[in-house]
Amino acid sequence: MQKRSGVGMSFADQTQFTPLVVCELAEDTKEEAVEWLLSRIKEKQRNGGAEFQVSQLLPALSQDDKKENPNIFLVGASWQRLLIGAEDLGLIKEFSDGSMRTFTYANREDFKDFQGDGDGFLSMAECQLIIKHELDSLRAKQETYVPGYPKIKLYPGKSIVRRMHSKGILLQIFPLHDKEELKRLSSTWYQQIRLAFQPLDDIRHYFGESLALYFGFLEYFTLAMLPMAIIGIPYYFFDWENYDNYVVFAICNLVWTTVMLEMWKRFGACLAYSWGTLSRKKAFEEPRPGFHGVLGHNPVTGREEPVYPNAKRHLRIYLVSLPFVLLCLYVSLCVMMVYFDAEAWVLGLHEVEPTFWTGLLLFLPSIVYAVVIEIMNRLYRYAAEFLTDWENHRLESTYQNHLTLKVLVFNFLNCFASLFYIAFVMQDMPLLRQSLATLLITSQILNQFLEAFLPFWLQKRRNKRVQRNEGQTALGCKLPFEKQVMLEADMSTYLGTFDDYLELFLLFGYVSLFSCVYPIAALLVVLNNVTEIYSDALKICQVFKRPFSEPAANIGVWQLAFESMSVIAVVTNCALIGMSPQVKSYFPESESQLILLVVAVEHVFLVLKFILAFVIPDIPKHIQIKLARVEFESMEALKKKKMLEAPATPIKSQ
Repeated sequence: MQKRSGVGMSFADQTQFTPLVVCELAEDTKEEAVEWLLSRIKEKQRNGGAEFQVSQLLPALSQDDKKENPNIFLVGASWQRLLIGAEDLGLIKEFSDGSMRTFTYANREDFKDFQGDGDGFLSMAECQLIIKHELDSLRAKQETYVPGYPKIKLYPGKSIVRRMHSKGILLQIFPLHDKEELKRLSSTWYQQIRLAFQPLDDIRHYFGESLALYFGFLEYFTLAMLPMAIIGIPYYFFDWENYDNYVVFAICNLVWTTVMLEMWKRFGACLAYSWGTLSRKKAFEEPRPGFHGVLGHNPVTGREEPVYPNAKRHLRIYLVSLPFVLLCLYVSLCVMMVYFDAEAWVLGLHEVEPTFWTGLLLFLPSIVYAVVIEIMNRLYRYAAEFLTDWENHRLESTYQNHLTLKVLVFNFLNCFASLFYIAFVMQDMPLLRQSLATLLITSQILNQFLEAFLPFWLQKRRNKRVQRNEGQTALGCKLPFEKQVMLEADMSTYLGTFDDYLELFLLFGYVSLFSCVYPIAALLVVLNNVTEIYSDALKICQVFKRPFSEPAANIGVWQLAFESMSVIAVVTNCALIGMSPQVKSYFPESESQLILLVVAVEHVFLVLKFILAFVIPDIPKHIQIKLARVEFESMEALKKKKMLEAPATPIKSQ
């Protein structure tokens, strides 16, 4: 295979080239399209290029004579180019005085840890993010179509990388692993089971802020669950069959849900500040790759881009998506009623002829229903993604908000509707405890299997194939660099933290809504979260491609989701308190007074919850002072600059 002209030396021939990102094009990509894309990547920045270094990964024949894709290219950059890209991206780094400031190339010497030419000042994750940002920012000039593909139209200002990716010419762009750094991170993170905090700074350094915040929230959620687990253990063993005494535990739930979420916002703000994302300005959002429409003008940028009428999108949402979601909710309720019929049939069978086997059969409907719930959740997820794609949202943030809303509404009803029905319609506390335990335990087992162990097993099989072909082991061990890149290219793509946050959201719901009748639920969630930390760390390091770093200041829309669940938990726990025989005994003849009292108490708790949320500041005081000081100094510096630039005005004599 001949090396492409103009691409540069192969990796083996280079001494100073450090590959950071891999770009893989389709194997049958037209030669002129490849040459054009590579020339734009290498072109000077002042001419509209990215000014990056590119090297072709020369294909090689493996022992099974399988020919590799020749259109795989390694992308890197000089430190000067990366530092300029850091300024363009608006990265915030620690200044020499300890404050966090937006990095500027002109003042690079004034930032802490900047030495020499800046080698090591930026983390590898930040360097890869800069390259990804600059590649996405490559825009068409006067080209009307992708060279070699007259049907794939371009217009001035269109992102050429996004266009080629959406049309299947560019298959994938992914960051490379640093095997030595990954080995060090793995050894301090998940390879040894020990009671210690996660190395969140190291996780952030290697994977970026978004993933580090997820693992930080997972760790915080686990630790915050410990008080409820500790209270629940003696409560579970000493009041196991006494369902009258759950009032105190329900009150603990009310206080815990509010305090836990408010304190997380403060802890998350401390992490985000130390990582330089708390005060980082939100980047201007470009249209998402799947967005399409009639060519028009963006009134903000002035560039040509597709335009899609909001009225047409709203018609799709309200006339198609909304009815479909309602239909799915109806199907979920129908499945729930089938479950209750099966539960009643098994219970009747056991009462007629109680045996050991019929006793075991009592748990079968709940287990089957829990499995069906997981299957329905996953099928609905695919349908929700298809519908949200079809709605044609312009921005990725809008797309994610609509997808999250669809998924949360269905998952909430699908997972909790049966528990609400048992608690407030049937008012059967023993059945509520049994159903909650079955749903919680079954969902935990299924999630661990489907999200961690199954992908790890599949990846291990792929690694063994590489071992047979090369006579060596896979990721983390010595492989030729070219084979290491191919191994990573064949890995599954990590789709983000959406499913991980969703799992935590549902676990939070199980504990906050109904754990007063099953106090050991918090302990089960703690044990699940501990294993979740290790399994999630394993899959992100060994199973999936390394994801690009995503700057994040908080957990985003999930904070609102958890807070909404905590409000529902107030209503649910107050209703459960009102239904307890202890409280009912005070109102033996007046049910209306009991209802009014429960509503009043619920309103009082909601008011106290919102007062507590207002009193506890989201950002600690010392961080607020640091942010205000930086803003003040920036304003003062701007005033001095204007005074120096202003022409001197002569004073007229009287």
